[in-house]
Amino acid sequence: METPKQTYTGAIREIEIGQGPRAFKVGGSGTLPFHVFEGAGPNPPRVAMEVDDIVPTEWAQPLLAALGDVVKDPVKWAQHCVEKYKVDMIHLELVGTDPNGENRPAAEAAKAAKAVAEAIPVPLAVWGSGSAAKDAEVLRAVAEACQGRKLLIGPIQEANHKQLGAAIIGFGHTAIASTPIDINLCKQLNILLTNLGVSPDRIVVDPTTGGVGYGLEYTYSVMERARLAALTAGDDKLQFPTYCNIGKETWKVKEAKLDEASDPRLGDQGRRGVMLESITAAALLVAGADIMVLRHPESVGLARWLAGELKG
Repeated sequence: METPKQTYTGAIREIEIGQGPRAFKVGGSGTLPFHVFEGAGPNPPRVAMEVDDIVPTEWAQPLLAALGDVVKDPVKWAQHCVEKYKVDMIHLELVGTDPNGENRPAAEAAKAAKAVAEAIPVPLAVWGSGSAAKDAEVLRAVAEACQGRKLLIGPIQEANHKQLGAAIIGFGHTAIASTPIDINLCKQLNILLTNLGVSPDRIVVDPTTGGVGYGLEYTYSVMERARLAALTAGDDKLQFPTYCNIGKETWKVKEAKLDEASDPRLGDQGRRGVMLESITAAALLVAGADIMVLRHPESVGLARWLAGELKG
């Protein structure tokens, strides 16, 4: 008996991430995720680890304990993740620039991003606070300070796409186009960026990640619909690799942050958090995630194994 095979008319655009010996490509697949019986994709999903520019005081204690003292210095933290956990990429969160938090200036953020970029041999993504106005200033400064290093820069939203799209073009980086779990908004932002002059080879999409129990099904549905439109309808405005910021979403929920003393019924807090993060990653891999950003070392190991990077 032969397994029925679907023939697709479209394919996900292949995009190079980073530069130098540790650069890699994502996308390029002409089949649905893990449909290896129809033809394997040329590039496996990749795993990144999150690093913050300030000490993450609100993270769950088991997560901080797993990482140790390196969280006090973003450069050492990034190097530790690369050397010990063998991640493909570092995702630097500029938490300190949040206007509702420390509100650090753009120049300070750019200096921090440049220091991390120079200290690691793998590609770097730099993520702003999520405030469209502040990110327009901060991420442009980062793009200029790291000119030519081919960073991934996001989240680029409709509200700041003109300023940051121009920075992507002018300083040679790749855009992370971020929209709130809506396929039409996702497509619209991709159109706006390409109309502005951003090369389609310099765009990955962030559909906004909901964790398991907190909107995962919506993210999955949007990613699945986008992939089907890209492959079966040949929609070139949706033929982009997908970037999923998983750790940030899964470790902020009460089930991950509540310790055993507060509710013994939930069981071991550390194990609970790892499973929430890993299950979310597993589901989004099946939906078509090309780059997954995680926090806990154990989740990284599980995700790499699921992605076929390691044998378990």
